[in-house]
Amino acid sequence: MAKSTAVFLPPAFLDATRAIMPAELAMDDFIAACQRPLRRSLRVNTLKISVADFLALVQDYDWRLEPIPWCAEGFWIERDDEELRLGSAAEHLSGLFYIQEASSMLPVSALFAGDAAPTRVLDVAAAPGSKTTQIAALMGNQGGIVANEYSASRVKVLHANISRCGVQNTALTHFDGRVFGAALPESFDAILLDAPCSGEGVVRKDPDAMSNWSPNSVAEIAATQRELIDSAFHALAAGRRDGLFPPCTLNAQENQQVVRWLLDTYGRRGQRRAAG
Repeated sequence: MAKSTAVFLPPAFLDATRAIMPAELAMDDFIAACQRPLRRSLRVNTLKISVADFLALVQDYDWRLEPIPWCAEGFWIERDDEELRLGSAAEHLSGLFYIQEASSMLPVSALFAGDAAPTRVLDVAAAPGSKTTQIAALMGNQGGIVANEYSASRVKVLHANISRCGVQNTALTHFDGRVFGAALPESFDAILLDAPCSGEGVVRKDPDAMSNWSPNSVAEIAATQRELIDSAFHALAAGRRDGLFPPCTLNAQENQQVVRWLLDTYGRRGQRRAAG
């Protein structure tokens, strides 16, 4: 079971959250939710094993698996014996499953929810690779993915995870994500922009995620997000406006306001699927 650790929530963040909290919700409930340990979850890597075969493989383990409603390959997992870390299990090391948060599975599931699945996908900020490998699995290693990561150290992690999971349809790049609109205009059926953010939504995983949070940093990050989403918009193929913007944060500046800026800038041409 996950251990509870005190989460740091800056007073200014709590004040900002309180100001936008719907009347029917309570701040005490919000703070309590932030303190609850994150449920461990995994995604079966169907590039190497089917869900049915995976469940048969682990049926004698002390793993209690609960299906995740929005991802057919995803399961919440509980184990009585935590002596062997889940990441050290042979099935993980051999790429049969990926340790991935349940919420992280939702954007890719939404991207592939339509009738016409994308065949050319750009993942602008791809490390560590959870969503890239999920995309590759849903594409059956067909088509093509550009998995980009700006951080040199995180590119290494991305490469390791792609290799471990048997992904073969992906090219890794190491660019500032703001270059794609000009460098590869109208080139992709779908784009995932998991942009850098203030991390307000990851405190259950990282209790110190907001240790450097400030209103000024939120404004600066939102400005970068606008530049990234502008570039991503121009890299989308004409007539195929399937883009997802799923930042791991809660404030409107880094969510609704970024999408609203895109719509205000480009009008109906900017309308597309977006998760914020």
